[in-house]
This record gives sequence, C-alpha cells and structure tokens, in this order.
Amino acid sequence: MTIYIVQPGDSVDSIAASYNISPDSIIYNNQLSYPYRLAIGQALLLTAGESAEERMTVAAGGYAYPFIRRFTLTETLPYLTDLFIFSYGFTVNGELIPPQLDDTWMIDLARAGGTLPILTLTPFGPDGMFSNYLISVLVNDLEVQQNLIDNLLQTMEQKNYGGIDIDFEYILAEDRIAFAEFVTRVRISANASGYPVSVALAPKTSDNQPGLLYGGKDYGLLGEAANHVLLMTYEWGYTYGPPMAVAPIHKVREVVEYALTRIPAEKINLGIPNYGYDWPLPYEKGVTAARTISNTEAVEIAVANDAVIEFDQVSMSPHFTYEKDGVMHEVWFEDVRSLKEKFSLIQEYRLRGAGYWQIMNLFRANWLLLADTFYITRPSSSI
Repeated sequence: MTIYIVQPGDSVDSIAASYNISPDSIIYNNQLSYPYRLAIGQALLLTAGESAEERMTVAAGGYAYPFIRRFTLTETLPYLTDLFIFSYGFTVNGELIPPQLDDTWMIDLARAGGTLPILTLTPFGPDGMFSNYLISVLVNDLEVQQNLIDNLLQTMEQKNYGGIDIDFEYILAEDRIAFAEFVTRVRISANASGYPVSVALAPKTSDNQPGLLYGGKDYGLLGEAANHVLLMTYEWGYTYGPPMAVAPIHKVREVVEYALTRIPAEKINLGIPNYGYDWPLPYEKGVTAARTISNTEAVEIAVANDAVIEFDQVSMSPHFTYEKDGVMHEVWFEDVRSLKEKFSLIQEYRLRGAGYWQIMNLFRANWLLLADTFYITRPSSSI
C-alpha cells in the first residue's frame, strides 16, 4: 500500500492515472462518496507499490456493541483475531447482567470467520456509568467473586464465547491489590476451561500517577494477573476537553515505554481509537462539548466545507478547522498516516498487537493498511 496526500487540483482520476491504478480501487479503499470530491491534505491509501518483505505476526481486537450494523461487522471480522462484545455487567451479588440486545448473532458470525468472540465484563451501575462502589463490593468479597466467576463460565459455555475481557474503570486506589487478585482468580478459573483473560489498563506513565482513572490500576500486578492487557492509549482529546489529538503519538509512546518496565511486550496490545471529535469554538472549559465522529465522516466534513486538512508533526495526527452557520469548528481524527505511526510503535517494541475502541464505524483503509503491515493471527492464539 502507498499513502498519497491530496494536492490542489488533484482528482481521483488524475491520481489513478499517475499510479496506473483503477479509480475504483481508490474509491473503495477510502470509502469515498459520490461525486468523489477530495480535500486538500487528505491522506489516501492506494493499492500500489510493494508490500513489506518482513511482517510481524500480531493479534488484532476490536470492541463492538450488539447494535453494530451487520455489514460493518462482516467487513471488519476478516481482520480481527478477537471480537470484544460490549458488554456484560453484574450485580452486587455476582449475578451476570447480559447486554440489552441479543449478542448471539455476533458470536456466531465471529466463530464462522475464525475470530474469537470475547465476553467483555464491565461494572456499570444503574446510571450506565462505571461504578467504583460495585467494583469495591466485588473485589472485597470472595463469595460474590466466586458466584460471578461461576456465572461467567456457565455463560461462556452456553453462548460459545472464547475469552473474557475485564474492563473496569475508576477503581479506588485502596482496591488496587484486591482488583489484581480478582483478575488472577478469574484467569486461573477461565484458563482451566481453555479461556484467555485480558484486562484493560488506563494509560499510565508512572507507578504513582494521581487520578481516579489510574490509582486502582497496578501495571505490574495486572500484567501478571492476566494473560494479556490492552493499553487504553486514547482520549487525550475527549468530549469535554480542549481540541487536540485523540491519541497523540508522543503521549502514546510514553505509556508504552512505562508499560514495558512492568509488563512483557508479548502481553501488551496497543489501544487505537477508531473515531475523532468535532469541537465548536471557542472552547470553554465545562461548557464546550465535542461531537464524536467517524474518521470517514471527518473527511466528508472537510470536503463539504472546503477545509484544508493539516498534519501535526508532534502528535502525528490530522486536523482542520471550518466554519458553519457562523460557528468555527476544530476537528481532530485518525487517518492512515496517524495509524501508520501507531503500527510502527507496535513494530518497534514488538508488542502483542492492537486493540480498537471501537469498530462500530467501518474504516476500510485502516484494515487494509493493518493487513499490509502485519500478519494477523487467524484463528486467535491460545492462552
């Protein structure tokens, strides 16, 4: 694959002629909408050139809700080792709460294509938010834990799941050790039945990093407790924060380098965002809220508003501004250039692979680039 940056005066036809490739391949790879207008500065993935001679074999996982479009999931599954189905909750007694929508069709579709369906466990309270109260009750009560583990294993067998992912956030610092011990108990029980267990980690850069997101996540203990981990290396730019890259590469690198001091590289999956944000300007803390957009939607916004897409050389992320209805906007998103930087980090540190939050919107160029860069383990590797 070749990455081409759109210049003034370019068209799909002129780029195709320059590279002696089909215009249809450009349209398909990059999900261009008729009449196939391009934005200056847009990064296009072209099926041209030669593939890398040596490629790492990596795992690739993606989170999805049961309301994902069947077409999107079908198009994405060939590139996934693991499908993380989001999500199962639990009560204070350890009873398992299934997703509101049926997940059986996702499990069956994943299995049919050789992708491992993973049950994602989350501690959501009645308000749909992460509950550290619920976490605290669970990790400090062995009877509740055992009941939850028994229910997990029963559901795994009944529904043909292939693994468990523990995605707990806002864990109290005083529950740090108890949480790691809970993950260990889940892993021992699940492994005995042939199921791998992973755990999601907030993006820390030091052992004692302050903040509710970080205090309860001990990288060293959790790296030992789980079969593998996901670094949640995104959300520097977020809904209520100031406009900036969602996953700036220099910040992502800091997290990876710290993680490697506590966890073996072969256990680490790098988190990759599959979305961007559109902020109205001026930004006002506590007032401004960005709109979440897909990466393809970001380009469509740039095209519709004749915006020039720029590429920040520090964060290695694309961005642009535009005006609509008298309001200025700033957009940050991911494209094949920013993704290539993240793939290079996986290669540099020989990480286990990548994990995407989330795959609800199809971003075909990402998957084509991923497959051109790595061999994807198919079917999923064992524990």
